[in-house]
Amino acid sequence: MTVSETTMKETVQATWKKRPLIISGPCSAETEEQVLETAQRLAKTGKVNMLRAGIWKPRTRPGSFEGIGTKGLPWMQQAKKLTGLPITVEVATAKQVEDALHFDVDVLWIGARTTVNPFSVQEVADALKGVKLPVLIKNPINPDLELWTGAVERVAKAGIDQIGLIHRGFSAYGNSEYRNAPMWHLAIEMKRRNPELPFINDPSHICGRRDILLDVMQKAVNLDYDGFIIESHIDPDKAWSDAKQQVTPERLAEMLDEIVWRKEDSASEEFHAALEKLRQQINHLDDELMQILGQRMKVAEQIGLYKKNNEITILQTNRWNEILERAFKQGDKLGLSKEFITKYFDAVHMESINHQNKIMND
Repeated sequence: MTVSETTMKETVQATWKKRPLIISGPCSAETEEQVLETAQRLAKTGKVNMLRAGIWKPRTRPGSFEGIGTKGLPWMQQAKKLTGLPITVEVATAKQVEDALHFDVDVLWIGARTTVNPFSVQEVADALKGVKLPVLIKNPINPDLELWTGAVERVAKAGIDQIGLIHRGFSAYGNSEYRNAPMWHLAIEMKRRNPELPFINDPSHICGRRDILLDVMQKAVNLDYDGFIIESHIDPDKAWSDAKQQVTPERLAEMLDEIVWRKEDSASEEFHAALEKLRQQINHLDDELMQILGQRMKVAEQIGLYKKNNEITILQTNRWNEILERAFKQGDKLGLSKEFITKYFDAVHMESINHQNKIMND
């Protein structure tokens, strides 16, 4: 199959609008044979819209495989010709942008290690001026939405009008069952800020292992993500990088079939009526919660005044531990997770401290 330049541009535009958008391919381009076989097996599934492969691989420490480099780009170009599918690669420098464009890469993505550095993002953005193609931007390694937002703004100012977001999880320094903790609340907030941008999930880098990929993928679908960028390899266990998180093209197809695909809304009037009743209940409960929290803070202020008059510190560690233990027991009976109780009471406690501190300093 040969693909003319005009036809491919039309294909890219149509692909960009597909929901779900499925992007797949190996973590790293290793050999021409590996790239082409992976591409053709992915295309054969009929479930993949775009091919990916790592050409340059930024690594935390030297000595690891850092990608095959520019010589892998003609392999991707050939994969596009054989399958008719658009291709996408990660870029981190102006030279990489130049090379990718020279070999007709259709979509670029900016990785997490680049997003974290505004200077690097600006270099890529400057190289994109005058270019008309979609750009996907991964969240930064650290949980900082302003860096992610800044990357979007820099690329948009370069004249790129097709920008998408990739949620690939955040570094939790080993304090997570995931390779990169999903921190769904941050992703949801970024989606709320940018409802017009395609928002896709990268379960490979969130999970770091293939046995929990499907759980993360289903949760992403439940949260109304627009698709996935997921790593696939013809022989995952022998992959040169990230072997544990890759799956074969055939297994990827099975996983996509196992997902329960949900939509954001329903046209049914009955559905909307029933949902509206429940939402009104939520609104009333939220109003009550706000009133109760306001009352709680007034009591905290009274306690703060008592502590001020008696020269007592705000923080009372034993009392805080007592509150948490009591909350854990009640939460367990009510079906509330310990994680939620901890986050909720931490927030309430800090607000209480702020109120008391204001009294102390008044």
